[in-house]
Amino acid sequence: MIGGTGTISSAITRQLAKSGHDLWLLNRGSRKNEVPQGVKQIIADIDDTAEVLRQIGDEQFDAVCEFIGFVPAHVERDIHLFSGRTRQYIYISSASAYNKPAANHIITEGTTLANPYWEYSRNKIACEELLMKEYREKGFPITIVRPSHTYCERGVPLSVHGPKGSWQVLKRMMEGKPVIIQGDGSSLWTLTWNEDFARGFIGLIGNPKAIGEAFQIMSDEQLTWTQIYQCVANALNVELKPYYVASEFLAQIAPKEYDFEGNLIGDKSVTVMFDCTKLKHAVPGFEATTRFDEGVRRCVAYLQAHPELQTVDPEFDAWCDCVIDTLEKAKKQIKGK
Repeated sequence: MIGGTGTISSAITRQLAKSGHDLWLLNRGSRKNEVPQGVKQIIADIDDTAEVLRQIGDEQFDAVCEFIGFVPAHVERDIHLFSGRTRQYIYISSASAYNKPAANHIITEGTTLANPYWEYSRNKIACEELLMKEYREKGFPITIVRPSHTYCERGVPLSVHGPKGSWQVLKRMMEGKPVIIQGDGSSLWTLTWNEDFARGFIGLIGNPKAIGEAFQIMSDEQLTWTQIYQCVANALNVELKPYYVASEFLAQIAPKEYDFEGNLIGDKSVTVMFDCTKLKHAVPGFEATTRFDEGVRRCVAYLQAHPELQTVDPEFDAWCDCVIDTLEKAKKQIKGK
């Protein structure tokens, strides 16, 4: 596994290690203390191909799983490193690669890939296209996986937050302040607990039905964004005070680093419902069993027990206050006329 300690991959690592698989992680070792016992570690920069080849020697792998490949150059590097060395190459793409808005809100693996709003998604599409070409022309044994919004105990998944994460939004809730939700909060979204995702992913490893195919892995539960924020407020045992603002407005006024054009217009503000029939045919018995209200309680409890993860973002907090104050003044001014 290239990566293996992130939000998605850490759950896969734990489950594979618990099952006794011969598992190797290739990463820079920044979270090596969290790696389960018995897992082999190759601590290296994946871009240092000479060092990677030195460490893997003549090893052959049943599967190579790429979690940190974001641009075509990363995929080209992997093809060079692992052609002839693996029976399967699993690439983590993104459900944000689907066309926004799609012609149909029911999303399948056949939904058109096109995202004019988010460079991150366009790069994922380019990586997929390169891999499919390599499969068609040279038989490189690819499997493409498209997760949507997958989360773990280390962070609460929300839509409108600053570059330092969602803790400041939780802090606003606990302080009794209003929190910004895009649109009118009624668009539907899917959130998937990482341990549920891991079971579906592991079912594709070594699966002959997976070669040359793309799969999406996510929960069957859909919630509105107001319901999502309400679940967070319930977990904090506070009152939710939503403040609704149009996604287009947020994208136009937010600092560039917030990337609301991509994150909101190109992804989270659009109602989507994912059809995982293809995955369930390839991995019989797969089911995501963690409801969001249960998962987010685990997140909140974990964050409250780990102050080092409570990253404050005063700039984002002040920005939220400014947006809300400005819109409230505009309302009063218009009413006054």
